[in-house]
Amino acid sequence: MKNNWKNKMMQFMQGRYGADQMGQMLSAVSMVFLIISLFSRNQAWFLLAVIGIVYNYFRMFSKNISKRYAENQKYLKMTAGIRRRLASWESQLAQRKIYHIYRCPGCKQKIRVPRGRGKIEIRCPKCNTRFVKKS
Repeated sequence: MKNNWKNKMMQFMQGRYGADQMGQMLSAVSMVFLIISLFSRNQAWFLLAVIGIVYNYFRMFSKNISKRYAENQKYLKMTAGIRRRLASWESQLAQRKIYHIYRCPGCKQKIRVPRGRGKIEIRCPKCNTRFVKKS
């Protein structure tokens, strides 16, 4: 029974666009608007959330795949800098238990050094500036 429903859903979605990164963002923003609408007396937040959800489902079930793909590519291009910065922060957060990350005073290049080595002299690989820091 469960497998039959899954097959029917797969058949229904064949030839349709489906979910993408822009749809994930629309869902997240709509959820935020829904939460705000719970605490706000203004119904505009609820209306914005419903519009976002309806548009997201419209995009998912659309058969105009090329147009939805172009919309997603435009969204990815517009948010590339923000997504790159978030990925960098996430990477630094994951590495902070093992490494210190310093900036070179000369060229502002990020330099990663292992923790627990005491005071060390760090040489920037980009501009060869030397500076002393505690690791």
